[in-house]
Amino acid sequence: MGKSIIVAGLARAFTRRGLNVRPFKPQNMSNNAAVTADGGEIGRAQAFQAFAAGVEPNVHMNPVLLKPQSDVTAQVVVHGKVVGSAGAIGYQDKKATFLPAVLESFKRLSNDADLVLIEGAGSPAEVNLRAGDIANMGFAEAARVPVILTGDIDRGGVIASIVGTHSLLPGSEKKLIKAFLINKFRGDARLFDEGLNIITERTGWASMGILPFVPEVAKLPSEDSIDRAHYHVSGEVKLRIAVPILSRISNFDDLDPLVAEPGVAVHMIPPGSPLPGDADLIILPGSKSTLGDLAFLRQQGWDVDLKAHVRRGGAVFGVCAGFQILGRTITDDEGVDGPSGRAEGLGYLDIDTTLTGDKTLRQVTGIYQTLDEKFEGFEMHVGETSGPDCDRPLVKLEGRMDGAISPDGQVSGCYVHGIFASDTFRHAFLKRFNNEFTQSTAYWTTVDRALDALADRMEVCLDLDRILRIAIAGAD
Repeated sequence: MGKSIIVAGLARAFTRRGLNVRPFKPQNMSNNAAVTADGGEIGRAQAFQAFAAGVEPNVHMNPVLLKPQSDVTAQVVVHGKVVGSAGAIGYQDKKATFLPAVLESFKRLSNDADLVLIEGAGSPAEVNLRAGDIANMGFAEAARVPVILTGDIDRGGVIASIVGTHSLLPGSEKKLIKAFLINKFRGDARLFDEGLNIITERTGWASMGILPFVPEVAKLPSEDSIDRAHYHVSGEVKLRIAVPILSRISNFDDLDPLVAEPGVAVHMIPPGSPLPGDADLIILPGSKSTLGDLAFLRQQGWDVDLKAHVRRGGAVFGVCAGFQILGRTITDDEGVDGPSGRAEGLGYLDIDTTLTGDKTLRQVTGIYQTLDEKFEGFEMHVGETSGPDCDRPLVKLEGRMDGAISPDGQVSGCYVHGIFASDTFRHAFLKRFNNEFTQSTAYWTTVDRALDALADRMEVCLDLDRILRIAIAGAD
């Protein structure tokens, strides 16, 4: 439960009080993204926060999105559209140029809302990166907004972290921070009363309370990094799904509805570990560097594991880049999705993909052909795929076809993200692998209830009235 979930919980809590709430993150770095109704892309966390607030997501909720393509480069998205790629050093030199776009988005949201909840990125005390900052205290100073610092006690050293942050900030930034709260406390919160006093004495910041560890948070969508503890199963396992963690895995929150199903075990397989031989289904997820992760998959020996899995009669499903990797060839002469080049795919689908600079971004509804079930989702990809197996399309999207199925039906894939969030389709899809699987989970209803449970805890454990007063009073 990090900052993204805290903002989502606050959004739900204040929305229930009758306020018109909007989430906002000036700059996000994530390969988990969502498509807005007007065809832009933002961080998936901000789309979820919008859901918590009961509003439609839009590009102004996350005006700058960085999507890592390698350890030192990232695709840069501004107001929902790709504007290019940048190296880590190069972006540090140019990030200040995006401040006007960030402030424009914040103004637009503020004009439509009673309350804008702003999520920072990383730590406000990253003083080595402070020059030109648009994500933390640099934005807070430019927009003149008050700040509440969040300390994660589960990591240990929370007193030193908060007091150390105070010691590193210049006076003008210290004044912007009005309060702090403690997150993920386990046990009797009274044991930390002295800790709260020490922090207040050393910093002058008021405590907004202690938020305990909330078990229901496990039912909420994944945040921006993979927490393998999130992927668990309780009770009898009826279906095993294995997912290799690619080096640039993207939109792994596609898997969350599967994780939520009782009896379904989703195993996230880290580098260095083989794909399990007892998996009923292997899902190749999306990636921000298709050619790079095709090479990475082979480096891990997962191509050999997949070959054995298919030989045993196991099913394989590819989403977006995972779909492309299952084909014969991938060509990226322009380097639009990472390093340029051409490579032989895994060859399970008789298709070829050429990556181009035009990015497809759209929300879709469709029918899964083999099951005749409706679903909703979104497309977010570069490239065109064609070949004989496309004559057996997997899905029909508002009159056009997408995806492919192998002649024996074992291997399939498509470009649609979010497809498993549609309950009726998901249950029919899973039943293909185990007839004993019965419909049991309404995914978004489960998420709604978990958000309400988090908001309930916040009402009890945090001083929401005072947080609102801080927001109303502003920075001065």
